[in-house]
Amino acid sequence: MRVTVSSISILITVSSTLHTRSSIEISNSRSKELGTVGWTLETLDYIKELCTDFRPSSLSRRSVPLTPPELCYSERSERKSANMLLYQDLISGDELLSDSFRYKEIENGMLWEVEGKWVVKGAVDVDIGANPSAEGGEDEGVDDQAVKVVDIVDTFRLQEQPAFDKKQFITFMKRFIKNLTPKLDEEKQELFKKNIEGATKYLLSKIKDFQFFVGESMHDDGCLVFAYYKDGATDPTFLYFAYALKEVKC
Repeated sequence: MRVTVSSISILITVSSTLHTRSSIEISNSRSKELGTVGWTLETLDYIKELCTDFRPSSLSRRSVPLTPPELCYSERSERKSANMLLYQDLISGDELLSDSFRYKEIENGMLWEVEGKWVVKGAVDVDIGANPSAEGGEDEGVDDQAVKVVDIVDTFRLQEQPAFDKKQFITFMKRFIKNLTPKLDEEKQELFKKNIEGATKYLLSKIKDFQFFVGESMHDDGCLVFAYYKDGATDPTFLYFAYALKEVKC
């Protein structure tokens, strides 16, 4: 037996293995261009079977969870989101951030402010750029022996460095500016020279509150990443040198 579909819609409603209902509408709105579409009953049955593993797309009305949220956080390895943007240190090449973490520009665009979050290893499944806070990484009822990490530090394997005093930080900034400026185009060089002094003063005002990090390679001239806790905050805020980051598409 053969079923012909032309200028009509088939609505298939299925119940997933996670007891989540999903509706998928398959429409032949382009019948004039494509001609009459014919499907056998066997084909329709096959589509129904596929619905359990249906991955959300522009056709889906409701997303179907494909994996339980309890999968191990450490299993994020190398599963990068399609079209994700990574931000690499212009000097060392280390990956320091991705567009999965929202940032706010401050100090005339010289710095990016990014919110980190403490998460429990083994409680959340994220890829290399996913923000565990968006996945509902609550740690209620977690064993006291569970390992807690800061998502940004763990995801990008940032390496903590000894604290800087003001004199050491100024010495670092002089070398950093000298190394970074030639890597910028002319327009960015002008803006960088104009605004980096103000950003440096802003960082110096918080230097006693900072933890200092560099990328995984621990390159001698690599960019510093700063973390601190705002008043009353339980999760850290990170500061990045915006002009020291290179955008790379995955």
